[in-house]
Amino acid sequence: MSYHGIRLATSGHTAVITISRPSALNALNSAVIDELSEALAEVQADKDCRALIITGEGEKAFVAGADISEMRDLGPDEAADFARRGQAVFRAIEELPIPAIAAVNGYALGGGCELALACDIRIASENARFAQPETGLGIIPGFGGSVRLPATVGRARAAYLILTGRQVNAADALAMGLVSEVTPRESLTARAHEIAAELAARSPVALAHAKRAMATCAEAYEREALEFGRCFETGDPKEGMSAFLERRRPGYAR
Repeated sequence: MSYHGIRLATSGHTAVITISRPSALNALNSAVIDELSEALAEVQADKDCRALIITGEGEKAFVAGADISEMRDLGPDEAADFARRGQAVFRAIEELPIPAIAAVNGYALGGGCELALACDIRIASENARFAQPETGLGIIPGFGGSVRLPATVGRARAAYLILTGRQVNAADALAMGLVSEVTPRESLTARAHEIAAELAARSPVALAHAKRAMATCAEAYEREALEFGRCFETGDPKEGMSAFLERRRPGYAR
């Protein structure tokens, strides 16, 4: 299958999906989300594939978030549906019968951090930075971040990151358990393939059952989608996203 915003390649028992919109820092728009869904189905159908690596093109960004210009004018119901679309794709990663490894090169912000969280194992290059900056845009994480981040780093750290939008570097991400390893930039791809090869040598049946045992309940994601949509009942998302695109400080009503 031909893709435009992503690349799919295989090497031995490992599939690699690369988000490929470097001019937009690999931001996720609807087209990329749809292509990612199709690529995941292709990976799942490949019986020789025993591990998946997800990364971003270039050294600057893994994924620098969702496409803000696409979200700015959504209504509440449209926003909730947009969140559900992203959640469905990220849950497809979580529900793959094979392990998924996020090789985080550079910025993993908003939807990018959520994409990494949907993977089973996260390794980061030394220049990686993570954040859930949505509250600064008048919204909340909508692609599973408010569910997976507390489960990964604990509620207190997750609340701090989500409510403040603060960025953390690779060393801080490792200390809080957001990633499992930090590696030099030039070693990131090779290290991801080493881990994938190690996983491919293990029982695929056991790995699939282990992933199912750790899966998150669906109800939590629907609550997130509804709360994401409710943000758009106010003018805050449009103001926050307009301010971001216009490179100015937002002026939220009180």
